[in-house]
Amino acid sequence: MTFHTVSFCSMQHTRTATDFERRSPRSSRRRQPGFTLIELLVVIAIIAILIALLLPAVQQAREAARRGSCQNNLLQLGLGLQQYHQTHQVFPPGSVNATSPIVDNGQGYQFGWAAQILPYLDQGLLYSKIDFQRSVHDEKNFRLLGFLPPVFRCSSSVLIGPSYGGCHNDVEAPIEYGNHGVLTLNSSVRLQDLTDGRQATLLLGEIVSTGAFLNGTPATLRNAGSLGDLEERRMAQRIQRENYFSPSPQLPGGETVEPPETRPVGGFNSYHSGGSNFSLADGSVRLISNEVDRLVFQHLAHRADGNLINLESF
Repeated sequence: MTFHTVSFCSMQHTRTATDFERRSPRSSRRRQPGFTLIELLVVIAIIAILIALLLPAVQQAREAARRGSCQNNLLQLGLGLQQYHQTHQVFPPGSVNATSPIVDNGQGYQFGWAAQILPYLDQGLLYSKIDFQRSVHDEKNFRLLGFLPPVFRCSSSVLIGPSYGGCHNDVEAPIEYGNHGVLTLNSSVRLQDLTDGRQATLLLGEIVSTGAFLNGTPATLRNAGSLGDLEERRMAQRIQRENYFSPSPQLPGGETVEPPETRPVGGFNSYHSGGSNFSLADGSVRLISNEVDRLVFQHLAHRADGNLINLESF
């Protein structure tokens, strides 16, 4: 009996000690898994470093995708111009108007090349809604300007307006009769007229525009007088913020914007870093660097100046 009593007491004492350890807050805290503050800060720092390393790569991948999409747009527009030529045996005029030069002041007929090639871009319905008996600025046609087909806009652009313009001349000059580009005022240029070669003649290029895609004005026509001009891009953004047809709109800080009558037509530009995409008369699309030799660039914009061009130089 004594032996059994001692054993029972011993077992009771052991069970009580075990229960005490199990219920002890200190023991519970010691066994609970978790991070210390230092470990947590280290993990956050590692994650921040990884994000900082990956973000530029993600941005580059996105820009590459946007640039590829832009080149695809120019490829489709170039094919539209080629199909128009196959049908009519000439390229469409850059602008149609009774007077010269073209002034982007909301007056005149001024239908542009983009309106002419809509049927070749699977935009037959939009084309059928245009009243070519009226001016492009007529109220009936003006309401169509909100239906900008995606093919006319680069995904990198931050402006409301077309991202591609036809080449009307090799140097800065008004849009008028006698320009040296392919898409000029009341023009009817044929492939045979491109005596410098199709692969050395510009048709279209990227632009920074706030105008309307149906207009045959500086909204959709540019020259090779400049390429990648940052000031042009800033000017376009300022014009978009103001009344475009105001004689001399005031901007913050007292700065003014030139009225359309005195404003230059302008050159090609884009929101891609390093250069702009162009569609050539042979159907190809190429990226031309902003650092290209300006004389070479102007030769590309002239349809028949007789100058040889090293196509590997740009």
